[in-house]
Amino acid sequence: MISAPENTTVKSRLLALWREMLAHMRCDGAVYACVAIYTLICFGVLQFYGRWDQSSHTLYFVQWPLLFLWFMPMMAITFDLVCGIHRFGGNRGRAYRRFFGAKRLARLFAGMVLLMALMIFQGSFTSLKNMLPILADGFRYDTLHADIDRYIHFGYDPWRLLYPLAGHPIVLAILEWNYSVLWFVICFASLFFVATSAWADGIRTRYMLMFMFVWVFCGNVLAGLFLSAGPAFYGEVTGDHSRFADQLAFLADGQARSFQLYLWQIYENGSAGFGSGISAFPSVHVGLITMNALFLSDRFPKLAWLAAAYTMLIVVSSVYLGWHYAIDGYVSVVVVALAHGLLKSWEARSQFRSPQAVLIDGKD
Repeated sequence: MISAPENTTVKSRLLALWREMLAHMRCDGAVYACVAIYTLICFGVLQFYGRWDQSSHTLYFVQWPLLFLWFMPMMAITFDLVCGIHRFGGNRGRAYRRFFGAKRLARLFAGMVLLMALMIFQGSFTSLKNMLPILADGFRYDTLHADIDRYIHFGYDPWRLLYPLAGHPIVLAILEWNYSVLWFVICFASLFFVATSAWADGIRTRYMLMFMFVWVFCGNVLAGLFLSAGPAFYGEVTGDHSRFADQLAFLADGQARSFQLYLWQIYENGSAGFGSGISAFPSVHVGLITMNALFLSDRFPKLAWLAAAYTMLIVVSSVYLGWHYAIDGYVSVVVVALAHGLLKSWEARSQFRSPQAVLIDGKD
């Protein structure tokens, strides 16, 4: 049985944790506001067109919490404990107090709440992406984008330049794993880290705004204005099944092609699914890795070359796997780099920073 003094101490600690958590959530207010506005716009579009069947919000209610409320927190806590025990040696009590103190837990919990808001954001994004063919009256730019690709690549469709060098099943398996699994780990582990770690206090708001910018501006606005389906669906949307036939035949037994067929089936059924929606221009896949590469390069300039090389690998992979025309990736890199520079410059001028900024910019 807990004595009265001990009970008071527990309550005071919980109250301190709650207050610290609320302070962090207030610092994240701009992100919550953007999520709310975007979600209201999404609901308005669905209501106006009477297409609530395209809503994808509930599809994220299982996988997203499992990832961000269970798996990644457990990984983060385990990593903290291992590092703490290694750092503090035999003084494990000090390590536990450091990593389970009010400040650390408050940022962790506040970040998890923020990630649940982003779950709603992702549901809104997928819903609006599902609506793009309806709003744009179909995929009207595939022929133009493919022709631009051929023009700027010396008269060749870019995949034809790649396959003589890398048209092998082993290369296909490696690039598929990298494009789906490793890319996902990098992008969403980075999202979790920025949301939940005090080390990211100096960049959190800017990172989250850029994260949403990539999805909304690249994945909704530009995609809707110049809607294309990509090489994987070129025959279905243009009637020309021969242009990418050899590429699709090579991809036929791979994971990428299986998921492409899944997306097309959902599109034909007029339904919504997890990760559904088809649009190629510009590439959100490339946009997100470009964004992370830029933030990594800001913090660790010596790794800029590695970040740039991996970004280029994703650009090449998006073409190799039939998801995108090359210009989809090129435009994403340019748009995200410009937005990153402008937002960073504006933040520096206006001193638009989290009050807790301490480490990312090199100041203790």
